Amino acid sequence: MSADRAAPTLTGSLGTGSIVFMVVAAAAPLTVVSGTVPLGIALGDRAAFPATFVICCVILLLFAVGYGAMTRHVPQAGAFYTYVQQGLGRPAGRGAAYLALVTYTAVQLAVYGYLGAVAADLVQHYGGPSLPWWLWAAVALAGVGFLGHRHIDVSGKVLGVLLLGEVGVVLALDAVVVGRGGGSSGLSTAFLQPEQVGSGSLGLGLVFAIASYLGFEATAVFRDEARDPHRTIPRATYLSLVLIGGFYTLSSWALVSAWGDDQAVQAATADPGGMLLTTMQHHLGSTVADIAQVLLLTSLFAAALSFHNVLARYGYALGTSGLLPRLSGSRHPRHGSPHTASLLQSACAAILVAVCAVTGMDPVTQVFAWLAGTATLGILLLMSLTCLAVIVYFRRTRRDPRTWHTVVAPGLGLLGLAGCLVLAVANFPLLIGGSTTLATALGAAPLGAFAIGVLLALWRRPRNLETAVAQPVPETAA
Repeated sequence: MSADRAAPTLTGSLGTGSIVFMVVAAAAPLTVVSGTVPLGIALGDRAAFPATFVICCVILLLFAVGYGAMTRHVPQAGAFYTYVQQGLGRPAGRGAAYLALVTYTAVQLAVYGYLGAVAADLVQHYGGPSLPWWLWAAVALAGVGFLGHRHIDVSGKVLGVLLLGEVGVVLALDAVVVGRGGGSSGLSTAFLQPEQVGSGSLGLGLVFAIASYLGFEATAVFRDEARDPHRTIPRATYLSLVLIGGFYTLSSWALVSAWGDDQAVQAATADPGGMLLTTMQHHLGSTVADIAQVLLLTSLFAAALSFHNVLARYGYALGTSGLLPRLSGSRHPRHGSPHTASLLQSACAAILVAVCAVTGMDPVTQVFAWLAGTATLGILLLMSLTCLAVIVYFRRTRRDPRTWHTVVAPGLGLLGLAGCLVLAVANFPLLIGGSTTLATALGAAPLGAFAIGVLLALWRRPRNLETAVAQPVPETAA
C-alpha cells in the first residue's frame, strides 16, 4: 500500500451551514462594504455599482454548476488542482496547485496587513499606545494558528459568531435606510437603469465586485470534513454565492440610497474609507458606528482564519499526493486537523509579515492593495482553468449526461470569467494603485507559480502521483 493510500483522511461533521460560515467569513462582508463598495462607487460604475454584484453573482453561479458536478466524480479535497488535473492533465494540475498556494497566501497576507492597520488605529482611537501594525498582525496570526491547529468544528463556531456580528450591523443600517425611504432623494434606482449601469467604468466595477467574492470557491477544500460531501459541498457553494451576492447588492444599494446618487459618488470619492462609518453615525448613532469599527477588526480576523484553514487543507492535500513534502499530509491524532500544514502555514505567514515590516511597506496602500490585487488575478485564472477542465473532463469521460451541468453552464462561466480576467489585467495598475512596471511584476507572480508547477511536472513525475487521480464515484452516491 502506498503512503498516499495509507494516509489518514481529515475528519469532521461540518454541515452546509458550517461550511457556508467558513467561506462567507473569508469574503469579509463588513470589510467589503466599508472598503470595496465605496471604491466601486467612486472609481467603478458610480451609483449603479450594485448591479455589478448581480452580474458577477450570475457568472459565478454558472461556474458553480460545473464545479458542483465535479464533486460527484472527484472525491479528493484538493478542489481546484484535482479538478484541473482530471480535466487538463497532470502538468496543468500541478501548475494549478502552486497557483492556488500563491493566490491564497497573497490574500491572507493582504488581510493581515489591513488587520494590523485597523487594530493600530482602533487602539489609538481609544487612548491606547501607538504600536506598529505588524505587532497586531502577529497577535492575530498567533490566534489564527491556535484555532487552525484544533478541530475544524472549533473554527466553524468562532467564525459563525464573528460573521453574525459583522453582517448584523450592516443589515441594521440597510433596514433603517430602506425603512426611511433613503435619503433626501429617495431610494436609488440607478442600478436598475441600463443607461446608468454603463455610465461609469463598468470594467473596473466588475473587477472590484468579483474580488469581493474571493473565498466562496473554497467549499470543496472541506469535503473530507463535511458530513455528506456529495450534497453538502454543492449546496454550500450555491448558498454562499446567493447570500454573498444578495448581501452585497442590498448593502451597496442602501449605501447609495442613504446619500443619493450624485452625493454618494462625491462622498465615496472624498473619503472612501470613512463613508460607511459616516453613514452609520447619521442613521444609527455614534455608538453603533464605534461598534462597527470593532466588528471591522473581527471581520478581518475571521477572514484570516478562514483563509488559513483553506491553505492548511491545500497543504494537506498536496502533501498526501506528493506535490509537497509528505510531512504536510499528516493529521493530528486527537483534533483530526492538518496540524503540520497549519503550523507550516503559520510560519510562512509570520515570515512574510516580517519581510513586509522590515522593508517598511505600508500595510494598506502596499501590503493590502498590492496583494489583494494579485490574488484577484490568481483566483480568476484558477476558476477559468477549472471551468475549462470541467468541460474537457465530462466530454472525455461521458460520466454525466447533463449538458447544462457539463457544457453549457461551465462554458458560459468560462466566458464570463475570462472577460473579468481581461478587465482585471487591463485595470491592474489602477487596482493596485501602482505603476505599470510594478503591475507587471506583481501580475507575473500567479503566472510564474503556474508555470513552475507545469515545468516541475514535465521534468519529474512525482512518486505515487497516480493515487491523486480520482476514481469515479458510483452514481448512487449522488
